[in-house]
Amino acid sequence: MASNKNGSNQVEVPQARDAMDRFKMEVANELGVNLKQGYNGDITAREAGSIGGEMVRKMIKRQEEEMAGRDSE
Repeated sequence: MASNKNGSNQVEVPQARDAMDRFKMEVANELGVNLKQGYNGDITAREAGSIGGEMVRKMIKRQEEEMAGRDSE
């Protein structure tokens, strides 16, 4: 996602939105957070933050694994 001039986040590749939504739902399920499609104003800021934080940890881990695999080639 990139920030536009208004400061809001926007998906650069439209096809990535579905993948990110699936990833977010998967992480929420793993964490036991009842995330649903659409409005989620009933979850706490802590729950929302834990989903985002875990998503970032998983993406970093995946990238590190890919980079380690390239180094061994």
